[in-house]
Amino acid sequence: MEAVRGLVVIEGLIGVGKTTLCRILEREWDARLVLEPADDNPFLARFYADPERFAFPAQMFYLANRYAQQLQARQTSLFHPLTVCDYLMAKDGLFAEMTLGGHELALYRRFASLLDETPLRPDFVVFLDADTEIIRNRIARRGIPAEQIIPAAYLDDLRARYYRLWDQWTLCPVHVVRTDLIDYVDDPAARARVLAMVEGWLEGRPTADAPPPYNGAQQVGLFGRAAT
Repeated sequence: MEAVRGLVVIEGLIGVGKTTLCRILEREWDARLVLEPADDNPFLARFYADPERFAFPAQMFYLANRYAQQLQARQTSLFHPLTVCDYLMAKDGLFAEMTLGGHELALYRRFASLLDETPLRPDFVVFLDADTEIIRNRIARRGIPAEQIIPAAYLDDLRARYYRLWDQWTLCPVHVVRTDLIDYVDDPAARARVLAMVEGWLEGRPTADAPPPYNGAQQVGLFGRAAT
């Protein structure tokens, strides 16, 4: 892996395993890690409890902080040639359209339009997906109080919006991996397979069992069917 350079984005719903996979790549390959500032958002818990009241300040906090992180991530690191990020900047607009409306959405778009919109160009995106009830069980096990009230309908809506984004995505390949069908947390063999997939995608030689780029159709393979 010493000769491999690139930018990998790991995306997915809350509780699906994004941060875990990012930290595995950081540990195994000494990657530079860029994690979104979710824990620092002072409005997040209040947003889950009262979305209509706190959606706008929560979203504006994310917009400002994600943008600052993206600027920093553009800088090349000589010590960490591989950068792993757990979100795309495009998700900010996706969440804004989901949680805001009317004058608040218009104001968000006005602020967002003032920013430099040149996005980071990942080598590829790994979109992690899993059954909604499995995700909810993982959220329950994590035990973070603010997350316990997230309804299944919210997760289903968010997943559908992600796939609509991928349907029109042209910036880089997107690979869907089902984390309810491969346990890279507790199974060393599964973890090695995922690492081999990521390395193969980075080096332009995909492994035989690697999911192909998402193309808008349901995909069936070793890692299961992409949820839509």
